[in-house]
Amino acid sequence: MYIVCSDLEGVFTPEVWINVAEKTGIPELRRTTRDEPDYTKLMYWRMEILDKHGLKLHDIQEVIAQIKPLPGALDFIQWIKERTQLIVVSDTFIQFADPLMKQLGRPTLFCHTLVIDDTNRIIDFKLRQPDPKRRTVEALQSLKYQVIAMGDSYNDISMLKQAEAGILFRPPQNVINDYPQFPITNNYEEIKQILLNYL
Repeated sequence: MYIVCSDLEGVFTPEVWINVAEKTGIPELRRTTRDEPDYTKLMYWRMEILDKHGLKLHDIQEVIAQIKPLPGALDFIQWIKERTQLIVVSDTFIQFADPLMKQLGRPTLFCHTLVIDDTNRIIDFKLRQPDPKRRTVEALQSLKYQVIAMGDSYNDISMLKQAEAGILFRPPQNVINDYPQFPITNNYEEIKQILLNYL
């Protein structure tokens, strides 16, 4: 039995932090896992910038509330769910993801959580577990599933490597250069053609 594990941002929705950067006028917040492979380092760096500019959780949530899924994402999710199960495995946070999940028909989501103080300031974050995307695939494989994984960034690579099949979706050139073993797709129709080889 096959199951699909997919990243969220860059595959089904725009990048949250890029939208926050554009809305707030803080270009440093454009840096994502497409640029920085070390997720913990990236998040602590983001938190420093938020503190420097006095931005709190509600400021980010206001931006997220205006983000729409990528064109065709909802139809593509429905297409997958008509054929097999889908789990969205993301390095986002539950405090960010809810408005996006609602628009996507609430697929199953595995993600992290933020630590917020009584002033609504983001003071830390809790990863669900180390290397959570790869560990999700391993857990599913232990249940005798075969996994097809999709992602676009450095933080997706361990998941793609662990899966029976890994697919890159609109990755930046640096990720393509570093991981030429994965097929590159640029739209949902191209992913469908690969998925149909398995499903």
